[in-house]
Amino acid sequence: MAAVDMRAWVRGFAALVDAHAEELTALDAAIGDADHGTNMQRGTAAAVAALPDSEATPGEVSKQTAMVLIRSVGGASGPLYGTFFLRFAAAIGTGSDITDFARAFRAGLDGVLARGKAEPGDKTMVDVLSPVADVLDKQAAGGASPEEALDAAVTAAESGRDATTAMLARKGRASYLAERSVGHQDPGATSATLLVIAAREALQ
Repeated sequence: MAAVDMRAWVRGFAALVDAHAEELTALDAAIGDADHGTNMQRGTAAAVAALPDSEATPGEVSKQTAMVLIRSVGGASGPLYGTFFLRFAAAIGTGSDITDFARAFRAGLDGVLARGKAEPGDKTMVDVLSPVADVLDKQAAGGASPEEALDAAVTAAESGRDATTAMLARKGRASYLAERSVGHQDPGATSATLLVIAAREALQ
């Protein structure tokens, strides 16, 4: 993974968020504050605008992205996505292969778990990030190519996202709705899936 790949990932994520902003907001309107799309749109656009030059390492690009997301994305999403990229930055360093990426992704997930205190099944972005980290670990250990590993990661992300529809929210604003949260796809899990799709497009 080179710095150019990291920058492409951030740009791709921002482009997907922009394209799906209305969907993210509509999902959040059902079980949250109706601002996930606009918050993520603003934050990822700011992250793209602040991308460092070509001399930066992948870790430096990820750290800069983290800082901007924390400042620019409202609600819980800014600190959570920021923590993901901050932990990813520390783990990726100058890493260059899918094993390095899998290790850094796992570190990002661990940061989200520590920050948000959510677990798989709570109807959050963790329901996407956790199975993706598991798949990346398995694919990397099995000697998969980046293409194979990232295709499998996207499949896991989409399955995790879809599974949140039937879940009862136990974290965040959606948890206030109790049983009424069932039947709605989680917006955070949806934007996390866009993050994984953007990684596949950038890194393959």
